[in-house]
Amino acid sequence: MANHKSALKRIRQDRKRRLENRYWAKTMRNSIKKARLINDAAELKSKMPEVVSIIDKVAKKGIIHKNKAANLKSGLMIKLNKMAS
Repeated sequence: MANHKSALKRIRQDRKRRLENRYWAKTMRNSIKKARLINDAAELKSKMPEVVSIIDKVAKKGIIHKNKAANLKSGLMIKLNKMAS
């Protein structure tokens, strides 16, 4: 157990941040899974701004790396372009 007030505070902060990060990471993963299951180009195109926004938020918060965010968005765009053609 921590012996200093600052260490106890750090434990509280870390727990709170961890829960927040887990929430956003799971929300992002769920939105990506739902987008990948869509088989209609028009429906996927309408959902893309929402999914891309969530990915960008998670990357901005530092939960995932910016390059991973770019790769995820790229994969979704490739799927959308294949469906459109």
